[in-house]
Amino acid sequence: MVKEKSQEYVFTITLEDLQSEAKEKIGRELTEDEIDIAKKGLHYGLMTGIHIVYNTIFYEMI
Repeated sequence: MVKEKSQEYVFTITLEDLQSEAKEKIGRELTEDEIDIAKKGLHYGLMTGIHIVYNTIFYEMI
């Protein structure tokens, strides 16, 4: 499958990434319910501060 350039991923967090972090931090993998909670937390955390990330990136470029 060919993706248009505008649909190309720039950053991705996989379930494997999430489970790896869980094993490191709490010593076990997450349950399905915990994964749902983590997804909501990731979405909220990343979207709440994304403007700061963009500003930092573009400030560094200029």
